[in-house]
Amino acid sequence: MRIHHDLLGEVVLKDEPRRVVSLAPHATDSLFALGLGELLVGRSAFCHRPARVLSLPVLGSYTRAREELLADLAPDLVLLGTGVQRGLALSLKEKGFPVFLLPLPISPFGILENLELLAALLGVPERATPLVQTLSEGYLALKNRFNLRVYLEIDLGGPITVGRGSYIAAALRHLGLFPIFGEVPQAYFAPDLAEVPRRAPDLLIYEPKPWRSRPEDLAKGLMEKRGWRLPLVVTDGDELAHFGPMFFGFLEKLAERVAQTLGKG
Repeated sequence: MRIHHDLLGEVVLKDEPRRVVSLAPHATDSLFALGLGELLVGRSAFCHRPARVLSLPVLGSYTRAREELLADLAPDLVLLGTGVQRGLALSLKEKGFPVFLLPLPISPFGILENLELLAALLGVPERATPLVQTLSEGYLALKNRFNLRVYLEIDLGGPITVGRGSYIAAALRHLGLFPIFGEVPQAYFAPDLAEVPRRAPDLLIYEPKPWRSRPEDLAKGLMEKRGWRLPLVVTDGDELAHFGPMFFGFLEKLAERVAQTLGKG
């Protein structure tokens, strides 16, 4: 397949790649959602869903790759994401690896576009159609479920929240959960925590790192330390920050938890 990529320029891949390495969790998720998980021969250290990928060799992280092992696996396609992986992708392309970057979405509809794009790259565009339709219908059913101002905090080695241009902010607005920093001209940034109570959110949504033990107790401890008194919803970790097709199920789960917390479930 011959395709133009805004960063990579012209990319030439096998028409139907059958050995795929994914160095991005959202790409791994997308492969399995399309029913193509059997094509995967290697993964990144951060690709941990679904659990069966854990048996595959780890070929790198977000910014580094084990190039000798990658060459030994002889993949037809190496998938990465834009953002922090751009430098790695360009380096691997220069060394002759068949790389392709899936764009970072600016709305949940970008996740669906990536499914269409990946299915086309793999020579099975028809597989994307029913999946995209189903995910779209579920997402649209969540429209305007609430009318609340929310502060979202994601633990990424420190508190990170969302502003303009973030797919997470777009998804929250779709649900009627309006981020209190939504007008800030940065998609992701470390907020001024002293500003949070001044903006009077109705709800705190906290996303811990994956595999945190007792994350709700952790979130309550942070709130107590900061002197905040707000209704609290805690995700199970790496859910809103994950932009593969699993995101839509995580969003439905979030809506249910918000409704339960507010006594509207």
